[in-house]
Amino acid sequence: MQVDVAALRALLRRLRDGELEVEEVLARLATLPYEDLGFARLDRHRALRGGYPEVVFGPGKTPEQLATLLERLAVDHRVAMATRVDPGVYREVAARLPAARYYPTARIVAVGCPEAPSREGPPEVLVVSAGTADQAVAEEAMVSLELMGVAAERLYDVGVAGLHRLLDHHARLRQARVLVVVAGMEGALPSVVGGLVAAPVIAVPTSVGYGASFGGLAALLAMLNSCASGVAVVNIDNGFGAARLAALILEAGRPDACA
Repeated sequence: MQVDVAALRALLRRLRDGELEVEEVLARLATLPYEDLGFARLDRHRALRGGYPEVVFGPGKTPEQLATLLERLAVDHRVAMATRVDPGVYREVAARLPAARYYPTARIVAVGCPEAPSREGPPEVLVVSAGTADQAVAEEAMVSLELMGVAAERLYDVGVAGLHRLLDHHARLRQARVLVVVAGMEGALPSVVGGLVAAPVIAVPTSVGYGASFGGLAALLAMLNSCASGVAVVNIDNGFGAARLAALILEAGRPDACA
């Protein structure tokens, strides 16, 4: 069975309604919370605890290991994904796992399809990036949101070096329920956006910049010291982490969040 909250609720409803026997339900739930693959212990119940399946971090794993992890995750979940996968590694993964799709700018490999967002109207999340050089991290956030089934849109290359580019989209900024703002160099964009909107802003520092940016440390410290309220900060280049946080904020705000 798919090990997620929706599937578990459906299973328990069938038990309550007399469609299934207790022993049959126990048999379906008898899987260990993790699967020992020898090289990794795959967390099969993370979606039950945290709302989203385990996501594989690509670096440090062989193509064979990545393919195995994605294949096993896809058994239980609508979407299985791995981040930070280089093109050459993906080609080897795809040779074993033809169903795998690759998002080259985001460097994400995915198997399966998410549920389409049910919400109409403006996007729930707007992913904003300062410059074209920040696009890889912004796309990691954007693709992660899409694979999580979140309605999201892009607003790229609107950094503070040309502030008019951002202000031209003031209405779009204010429509989003959560904003993921990606910037390198001096990292000023999240603070500016935070002063224009009432929604939460998730700031993502990137490692883009000249020597004194210290591989994104300057942007990270600037974002942590933002003078705008309502700005949270994730780690350098962590587009996936920002996407997951945005999805959690949205989930917490839904009417049935505590049901």
